[in-house]
Amino acid sequence: MNTVNTTPAAAPSAKAAASAPPHPLREFWGYFSQNRGAVIGLAVIVAMVLMALFADVIAPHSPIEQFRQSTLVPPVWQAGGSSQFLLGTDPVGRDMLSRLIHGVRLSLLIGLVSISLSLTTGVLLGLLAGYFRGMVEIAIMRLMDIMLALPSLLLAIAVVAILGPGLMNAMYAIAVVMLPHYARQTRAAVIGEMSRDYVSASRIAGASTLRIMFNCVLPNCLAPLIVQATLGFSSAILDAAALGFLGMGAQPPTPEWGSMLASAMEFIQSAWWVVAFPGLAILISVLAFNLMGDGLRDALDPKLKR
Repeated sequence: MNTVNTTPAAAPSAKAAASAPPHPLREFWGYFSQNRGAVIGLAVIVAMVLMALFADVIAPHSPIEQFRQSTLVPPVWQAGGSSQFLLGTDPVGRDMLSRLIHGVRLSLLIGLVSISLSLTTGVLLGLLAGYFRGMVEIAIMRLMDIMLALPSLLLAIAVVAILGPGLMNAMYAIAVVMLPHYARQTRAAVIGEMSRDYVSASRIAGASTLRIMFNCVLPNCLAPLIVQATLGFSSAILDAAALGFLGMGAQPPTPEWGSMLASAMEFIQSAWWVVAFPGLAILISVLAFNLMGDGLRDALDPKLKR
């Protein structure tokens, strides 16, 4: 009986499987997970998203409900604290924990709306400036330079002063402040990609201008924009808190961290928790987005990959 030996035939397939490139998502997670700070930041952001989605279930009380008989109650671990209010109450008797939880939802909403508006507009302007060059580039970039010449908070205050105080107007103001950063970054990335061979090949093949801009050039410019957008979340949260603190952002009784700080400043010595907890929430959220942005930069930038 003749026996067939299949070992030599199987060896090339096993070797090919071993040399196959890893899946892009697995490769991305491999580089991203090497940064422990980025993983911690991602975990905090995931917790914030879940907290925002289920704020009505998690929060023990309504964020605007007032317990007039329990004003400025300290946290539960401090003398005079109550288990009904784990983090104490504010000057009008509202539960601090409930307001902080609902403030997560508001802060993420502010970041999402303002980043989406500024990123979309900035990418379009940057594409136009980097692709057409000439007078189009000069007009767009000089406008961006003028906007960058003004301090970001001053520009945001000016926009809110024109539109009027309010949460939506604060989002628009933050979007205007962050617009030049995305426009300049997109323009620089587009100029670098326009000299590539695949752009010349697309033109020779008869691709239209819109197809080259959005199907060829833009996808190759997304990596730095994703990192910038992630880092922009922290700036948006800080700017929203600053506008709320100045009374030009979210208006009371909206549970926004900046307005919570503004309404409690006079009690900073007698009731430390009404100032400490909103400030700590801003610190943790901003730090989490910055850490995750650093991890995304390390994972998406080929120059930083080891």
